[in-house]
Amino acid sequence: MPASFGGGVLCLIDRNGSFPSACSAVPLVPNKLLHTGPLDAFDKTKAGIYQIDIPEWDYPGMPHPLGRLVERPDDQGRVWVTTPHIKQLERLYRDGHLAAPVTIHDSWTGKANESLFKPFYTAAREARSELVQAGGEPYKSYKTRLSIALRLLWPKRQEQRSPFWRPDWRMSMVAEASVRHWTVAFKAVQEGHTLIALRNVDAAIFWTPPGTPPATYRIGTGFGEVKAKFIQLGEFIPEGDD
Repeated sequence: MPASFGGGVLCLIDRNGSFPSACSAVPLVPNKLLHTGPLDAFDKTKAGIYQIDIPEWDYPGMPHPLGRLVERPDDQGRVWVTTPHIKQLERLYRDGHLAAPVTIHDSWTGKANESLFKPFYTAAREARSELVQAGGEPYKSYKTRLSIALRLLWPKRQEQRSPFWRPDWRMSMVAEASVRHWTVAFKAVQEGHTLIALRNVDAAIFWTPPGTPPATYRIGTGFGEVKAKFIQLGEFIPEGDD
């Protein structure tokens, strides 16, 4: 670590149930998407997928809000994103962190519904609160079945398609989890914490004083809360923690 970091340890943050937690209020289109083409502005009553330019981002110590999506632009330097990322970019522009508003070059949208997965979220949260205490095989089985249920929205194999085959739902859920994870880390960085790495939707590493996770995180076992581990510089990081 650079000497400028001062004394400290690696603080490993692990978010609990990032995907099912995102289901509490992810904007989705219950019916089929309609081609709505270029848009002058984002309509808050709609949801879907949008083709946009990659916004410039140069905030010190914080990765791009679109994450690894920026590594896969098309020939025109554009990417397709879902509603959670559009809403995130709109918010960052309003707060003065982006120099220009989002330009939407193409879109497929429909009427937004943020409560479509709320019953699933509620049932998953209740089951977790019971099984996390028991641990062992029941909790392991719960995590496996939960993961399968969410993956079936966009399975890898053709024969696994269910009546609810909706890649836009799956990608919106992943985006919502990513946005929530990024936003809390961004608040920590804004408060002066040093972010070492931000991984996917549930893991972050900070450089902090021993036993002191960033206050922007809630420590606990519930959805949206995090586990925090502290690793001395040079110690082995257990597989799965990074």
